[in-house]
Amino acid sequence: MIDRWDQEDDARRIRSRPRTIGEYFAAEQPLLAPLPEEPVETGRLSTPRVDRYSQICARANRYSVPVRLIGRTVRVVLHASELVVYDGREEVARHERLIARNGSRLELDHYLEALIRKPGALPGATALGQARAVGRFTPMQDTWWYAAVKAHGERDGTRALIEVLLLGRHLPHEHLVTGLAAALKTGALTADAVALEARKPASPQARKPASP
Repeated sequence: MIDRWDQEDDARRIRSRPRTIGEYFAAEQPLLAPLPEEPVETGRLSTPRVDRYSQICARANRYSVPVRLIGRTVRVVLHASELVVYDGREEVARHERLIARNGSRLELDHYLEALIRKPGALPGATALGQARAVGRFTPMQDTWWYAAVKAHGERDGTRALIEVLLLGRHLPHEHLVTGLAAALKTGALTADAVALEARKPASPQARKPASP
């Protein structure tokens, strides 16, 4: 739309000037400096400190970062639609930007190292609720968790689930879901069993394309 407006404006004359805007621009264009070779950063920069809840504040909203960064100062680039967090040159978090004020955007993965030490905090965790709401924590994970708790008790069953969630850093999500389903079917309710099932190659029948 802006390109169309620009093209239409090329034919406009300002008051009684003898040339159009497009003609004046054609004369000025060779005098312009070249565009920069590297992209120009357009985001708003800030350097907040990570609080004890493993969160940073940006424009009156809170966003999570990995728990290992608690107490450290990080670099935040706030764009129109997303927020990116860097520890030095390493990108450590990326969130969809919140538009309203006083909200929070929490990533469950950022808290796993802390939760595995205190698994009792997982059921009521805000990050878990947000993960469920956007479909990142699936019904299959809930089903496996319930079975693991029934088999091993609340603490050990929940810790086993957190170990499964940590596998998600190294395994594709669809493989992890397949591993959970297979382990649940055989009653193997441990993270090692899920990892083993997730890494199994698909059977020839599973790889066969569906009939047209």
